Amino acid sequence: MTQEEVLAEFRAAGALLEGHFILSSGLRSPVFLQKMRVFEDPPRAERLCRALAGRIREEFGPVDLVVSLAIGGIVPGYETARALGCKAIFVEREGRDFELRRGFDIPAGARVVLVEDIVSTGGSLREGLDVVRRSPGEILGAACLIDRSGGRAEIGVPLVALARVDIPAYPPDALPPELAAIPAEKPGSRKAA
Repeated sequence: MTQEEVLAEFRAAGALLEGHFILSSGLRSPVFLQKMRVFEDPPRAERLCRALAGRIREEFGPVDLVVSLAIGGIVPGYETARALGCKAIFVEREGRDFELRRGFDIPAGARVVLVEDIVSTGGSLREGLDVVRRSPGEILGAACLIDRSGGRAEIGVPLVALARVDIPAYPPDALPPELAAIPAEKPGSRKAA
């Protein structure tokens, strides 16, 4: 699946929004990717995640376990694991920090890939990696549907992206005039930092 085909799936789902948005990182952007509009359509989510699984296989080889980040990463993590033929678990917040809960564990020697939906700064993936590093598994890397940082997000392991686009994000006190003139919306699920 090409980058253009990935973005076309988001557009067709009404998931590529334009305006003035507050991202979960607290940064502001003229573009928001409302991935849940993609995930509400199982065939579309399956197509995207099957393509992501193919990229993961090419980059990392066999995978034993996909770990995703709750809540946004659960659907793509599950669908990607299904396409890879491996198990899927997720980390979730316990207070402010991600933890493995619900009896999930990462076995010794398991070849692990973290799967996320959208990467902006990489902060959530870095937090998820901290949890996985406390396990005896082997971290191969991470993967996402869209890396909106244009490849600039540093997470400490290789990051495979189905699409890598450079969508601008600005601190709230450094907005370009055209963005500052539009009222800000917070369409995401997390409170801004």
